[in-house]
Amino acid sequence: MRFVQVLVPAGTRDAVVEVITDENIEYAITDETGTDEYEAIITFPLPTAAVEPVLDQLRTVGIDTDATTVVLEAETVVSDKFNELDEAYSNDSDDTTDGDRIARDELLARANELAPGIGPFILMTIVSAIVATAGLLLDSPAVVVGSMVIAPLIGPAMSTSVGTVVDDTSLVARGVKLQILGGVLAIVSAAGFAFMLRTVQIVPLSAVEVFEIGEVSQRLAPDVLSLVIALGAGAAGAVSLASGVSTALVGVMIAAALVPPTAVVGIGLAWGTPRVVAGSAILVLVNFIAINLVALIALWQLGYRPQSWFRTSEARSTTLTRIAVLTVALIILSSALAGFTYSSAQTAAFEEQTNAAINAELPPEAIMLDLTVTYSGFPARTPQQVIVTVGYPSTTEPPAIADAIDARIESIAPVTPYIGAKIPFIDQNRSHPRAMSPADAESPTRESSNTHSTRAITVELRYIPVERT
Repeated sequence: MRFVQVLVPAGTRDAVVEVITDENIEYAITDETGTDEYEAIITFPLPTAAVEPVLDQLRTVGIDTDATTVVLEAETVVSDKFNELDEAYSNDSDDTTDGDRIARDELLARANELAPGIGPFILMTIVSAIVATAGLLLDSPAVVVGSMVIAPLIGPAMSTSVGTVVDDTSLVARGVKLQILGGVLAIVSAAGFAFMLRTVQIVPLSAVEVFEIGEVSQRLAPDVLSLVIALGAGAAGAVSLASGVSTALVGVMIAAALVPPTAVVGIGLAWGTPRVVAGSAILVLVNFIAINLVALIALWQLGYRPQSWFRTSEARSTTLTRIAVLTVALIILSSALAGFTYSSAQTAAFEEQTNAAINAELPPEAIMLDLTVTYSGFPARTPQQVIVTVGYPSTTEPPAIADAIDARIESIAPVTPYIGAKIPFIDQNRSHPRAMSPADAESPTRESSNTHSTRAITVELRYIPVERT
């Protein structure tokens, strides 16, 4: 429900009252004595869905944008006539509009409020990126969530979409500028902060150790599910904005799709890992595009159009063009996410099979303490080295399982195709005590007569004596 106050320009009082009366709206009107430009102030309650059509009718009789119009949220209206009006507008809403959506002017006002001034936006973006980086390196989900709460990212995305559907080019330009600025600032801030932590040895970890941190490792392999989060965030942002409800929690969801990946890009830059930078940067771009695309589609489907009918055609053309461009960009970048998803599934399957194969070869008195697999390649990842740590009773000799594990892992390792050359099989590098056979001494690498494939994977088996209780 809304409570509307309108300054009535001189000479339009009768026409304004006629419009209000024809709509069966209860109103109060008082004379305006402060200026000769206006002759009255008219106030009336309206259902939320009625604000936009009623204001459009008033503008046709002289209430233009120069006349002050105030729309306030009303807690309660006790009136049978108002209830009838509310029911009438609820029944009149069609499939393209929502009876609970706010008016165009109110939507514009909310979008402008959500896009903060440049100073606060820069400050809050830098702070949120630094806090997110600290949270990731501390492996603290609570700190990462806190960085999402303070991130001012919902405003620019929603402003761009709102400006497009209502043909407000200045709002579009402001939203796009803030989104680009926010993304660059977040990455630079995260990279600078992470580099400082590494340089002064506050985080004295190698790149491998950093990317084994739980909160960081979760975001190293962006996949299609990450896209689902961004799509949901964009839809939720548009609907919450159009319905007039609080956007605070939705802002956290949008930040969840953007802030942690930008922090991971910064960490990757600080530790000099191009693969991490590329993967997370693609995810950031995909999420930005997805949020804007879904918000744009949602607002257009909710029925928002420019105030002037002759601008509707131009707005439609602009909106459809931007939807097409964003869709193509999303499809292209999402193919990379699909590749990451497939690669993650392949590596998970390989590690699961490797784990099962090793356990199948272990004698009852031995136990696998650790399994580490390193990969090469981008975006497709090929296992390069497998390190198996086996614990055995300190009172016995290490179990002779090296050859069996070698054969097992070699049988499940991915095959890389080659044509027209002899490719050597890389021999296993063993750290356990084992006498070298004559064949090993003569040929540390074995050549294959098969010129079409090779399994280039190194297996290292480590033994650690353990005390059994």
